[in-house]
Amino acid sequence: MNRGVSIAKWNDQVANEDAFFSSDSCIAVSDGAGGCGLFANEWSQYLIDNLPKDKPISTFQELDEWVDGIWEPFYNEHEEKAKEGDGILLNKFYNEGSCATIVAVWSIDEKTCKWMAYGDSVVFHYSFQSGLLEHSFIRLSDFSNPPRLVSCKDPLEKEGFRSGEFTLDDTSVVFAASDALSHYVLMMYELSKCKEYGEELAEEYLKHSGNSLLLKTAETLKIDFEKDVIGQLLVVSESEDSFLGYLQGLYRLGVVDMDDFTFVCLGRK
Repeated sequence: MNRGVSIAKWNDQVANEDAFFSSDSCIAVSDGAGGCGLFANEWSQYLIDNLPKDKPISTFQELDEWVDGIWEPFYNEHEEKAKEGDGILLNKFYNEGSCATIVAVWSIDEKTCKWMAYGDSVVFHYSFQSGLLEHSFIRLSDFSNPPRLVSCKDPLEKEGFRSGEFTLDDTSVVFAASDALSHYVLMMYELSKCKEYGEELAEEYLKHSGNSLLLKTAETLKIDFEKDVIGQLLVVSESEDSFLGYLQGLYRLGVVDMDDFTFVCLGRK
């Protein structure tokens, strides 16, 4: 089993800036930053296309060397594209380039996955046996902060890199998602264990951000995390129409922000 699905903002006629990869041994998501620079959708797809699928990126140095080895052809091609526009477009590209997040996980063996993340796309490991959710992010409230991004022209920052390992059991599911959906998954999990995550939830409230409003709405819902979040995502991700309907429903409820949405699940042999 491996599957991935991605939809663009349904209220806007713009390109989907998310890109993903899915196989039995590797999944990855890149979320192009449309608010920064140009060609965000092309840069996110370029990162996914060039990501090593058979060998984990385990350290910041490895990520830095990988980006250093691929950025120049993209930059040169898109500099020419920017020149086809007006001077404002070209200056924007020179000043801001193209930016995106990247998160990936590689299956090492039946019981082990290695992951790395840069930015606010997230990889998760959920065990139906233990009911525990592990993830690559830091804290729920950090979704309200501007993410660090992989740029086609600027150096990476070591503080933005995270990596780790998941130890799987026979009931494990490993998946990755772009930021708006990741925020929903993590928020609902922490609400399902609100005594354990009271401090993180309080931090989110105190941000007085759009995410705080999502949290205030979400806490009024009666939801079984395993059945209504994890179980539902595994079902609706089988088709784009089902995924779209599911996200539109969550948006109407007021528990996700409008965004591009991507979900990709690692296959189990």
